Amino acid sequence: MLKFLSKVKIEFNALDPRTAACMEFLAQCNARKAKESNPACQLLVKRRTDDHPPQITVTFVNGVEEKFDATCTPAQKIRTMILEKGMMLETEQMFKDAGEKWPVVIPEEEIHQYAPGTKVIDCFVVFWVRHFVEHRVFAACFDFLVVDLGVFVIKFVNVT
Repeated sequence: MLKFLSKVKIEFNALDPRTAACMEFLAQCNARKAKESNPACQLLVKRRTDDHPPQITVTFVNGVEEKFDATCTPAQKIRTMILEKGMMLETEQMFKDAGEKWPVVIPEEEIHQYAPGTKVIDCFVVFWVRHFVEHRVFAACFDFLVVDLGVFVIKFVNVT
């Protein structure tokens, strides 16, 4: 997570009962693996004495700063959002390194094309094996075939 960040600032009042997300996020940032992923990332902790709500501010390696309200956002959600944005930054960098424009613009007509080598199937419903076993009577009315991966694909072809 820290490999996408250049700076993390965690602000909270130690006596405030809403500091759980800050403490958990701080623990994640202090973990050995996190520190090894980016030793240059600055981790600042500001212990407040006023009634200011707990807040986490992160600065990404591209300079973009984002603030999170730690009273209503769990630490895991903050971590997930950082990882998602970081992966987007990596993808953007890969395109720029390859000399491609960013963001990639896909023409409207290409969005609606199906991929070569795939079949367009009219109508089907996928049931997990457990679901199929529980509903044998319903499935007996339809022709069905077994697909690898342990699921049944039921085609709406009446056999009665």
